[in-house]
Amino acid sequence: MTTVDSPATSGIAPALRRLYFVRFAFAIVWAVLLFVTSKSQVGPIGVALVVLYPLFDVAAAVVDARSSRATGSARGLYVNIAISLLAAIGIAIASASGVPGVLRVWGAWAIVAGLVQLIVAVSRRKMGGQWPMILSGGISVLAGANFVIGASAANPSLSTVAGYAVLGGVFFLVSAIRLGRAAKAN
Repeated sequence: MTTVDSPATSGIAPALRRLYFVRFAFAIVWAVLLFVTSKSQVGPIGVALVVLYPLFDVAAAVVDARSSRATGSARGLYVNIAISLLAAIGIAIASASGVPGVLRVWGAWAIVAGLVQLIVAVSRRKMGGQWPMILSGGISVLAGANFVIGASAANPSLSTVAGYAVLGGVFFLVSAIRLGRAAKAN
């Protein structure tokens, strides 16, 4: 069983747990909204939603970085903040060219952010609850490549992005639950 290692990491676990629950809820609500409003076209609501997701990721990374200062695992989070800000700008610009453009930028973001998530989660694995984040980071890299490839399909859809968010949300939920169990075991 994984346990929390030190007072520094045990202080971050409750903050991460709360953040992961919020990220789960956001991902589910966001995915439902995207699925019902945008499929084969990127209308104004769809643009707002696909730009909002990386901006929410920025906010979550800021909260995470503030909680993580004592553990020294914040460096990767600062990289994630920059990547997600660039993704939001890129997605906003790409939305003018339609779903394929959005999928290409989203895919590139998913690849790079997934790598960063993987690195941060591996560095935190001793605190417990990070295996879902490690898996999520790896899957994000693969999904990102799939988005880039899928952008060239005959009729690309944003519903695949909604599915990606749901899966990511589930990983955050599982990680939050595991963090709670690790803290109780300590």
